[in-house]
Amino acid sequence: MASIADLQKTATQVRRDIVRMVHGVQSGHPGGSLGCADVVTALYFHAMKHDVAFSMDGKGEDLFFLSNGHISPLYYSVLARAGYFDVKELASFRKINTRLQGHPTTHEHLPGVRIASGSLGQGMSVAAGAALTKKLNNDPHLVFSLHGDGELQEGQIWEAVMFAAHHKVDNLISIIDVNGQQIDGPTSKVMSLGNLKSKFESFDWTVLEMDGNQMEEVVATLDKAKSMTGQGKPICILMKTEMGKGVDFMEGSHEWHGIAPSNDQLAKALGQLEETLGDY
Repeated sequence: MASIADLQKTATQVRRDIVRMVHGVQSGHPGGSLGCADVVTALYFHAMKHDVAFSMDGKGEDLFFLSNGHISPLYYSVLARAGYFDVKELASFRKINTRLQGHPTTHEHLPGVRIASGSLGQGMSVAAGAALTKKLNNDPHLVFSLHGDGELQEGQIWEAVMFAAHHKVDNLISIIDVNGQQIDGPTSKVMSLGNLKSKFESFDWTVLEMDGNQMEEVVATLDKAKSMTGQGKPICILMKTEMGKGVDFMEGSHEWHGIAPSNDQLAKALGQLEETLGDY
């Protein structure tokens, strides 16, 4: 099992991949990708029991669903670094005929990707359905999902939250990236989300909270969440992150939700992110 130091090194390399991928095509979403790099790294290199010999049916392993699919640079980097496909393929991000589309899709048959995502609000429904399927099939493995906080403005999310609680889908761990930012500005100004902890608890979910940019806390909270499965309730982790984490001029600003760095900005970003595993 990877140490905290190893997980941190992997997350740093993933952040390098993200800024290089987005810069390479002057297109993509670096802000949320950078902010969530720690938790997705911890999922694939610590918390999840998964098989890189990828099978779409997902039997006998933990599953992950990325609902906020616009942070695909992060997803692709972690999948490649975990061994699902060659790291060199990251260079094809968003290019013609690539398997690494701007939002993950399934018809390219990219290993690791089980649903098309990025049409926000749908991932919770998919994750709840997959988790319920595992329960019905007596498969003891878990389902994880990741969502943006702005995504919670979609009504379908709350239907799925209600469904999961009603059916006691207690093998589901859904992580909410609470960075307070969305494409048009702070969530507090676009559409305030209120008290998310109280909301999820009122829907009869177990709620944990963590700093999503502190690897030790991320690992400890994921471990705690796993230990609380099977107790009759789905689990929500409210994860506080900084959009653009790791690159000082990107941090905390919604402006980096969906724009690419210039040549000079890329050089500055890479100067802040150590090459730990080798660039693609």
